[in-house]
Amino acid sequence: MSVPLYEAKAELFRLLGHPVRIRVLELLQDKPMPVRELLAAIEVEPTGLSQHLAVLRRSGMVSAHRDGSTVVYSLAGGDVAELLKAARTLLTQMLTGQNELLTELLGAERESR
Repeated sequence: MSVPLYEAKAELFRLLGHPVRIRVLELLQDKPMPVRELLAAIEVEPTGLSQHLAVLRRSGMVSAHRDGSTVVYSLAGGDVAELLKAARTLLTQMLTGQNELLTELLGAERESR
């Protein structure tokens, strides 16, 4: 039995629901990175990063290859970068709307004094 699309989407967003995973994906947008560089950039325990990378790898969002004894991670496809870009656009729109509401509320408060 197949999973309904809305459930599959919810699972995708659960997968992306951790700040470390989002940060890893953001860093990998620029270039493939070895684990040591990811660790330096994210400041998380090695075991924690390893677990998050495993989740991202199993989901197919990142891929890994060995370069000697170094494991290098990269985004599995351009769609992941597009998803992150869409999230940035949505956040910008949401925050702009909140800023406009705040301005309106502050103006109403000044008028009531």
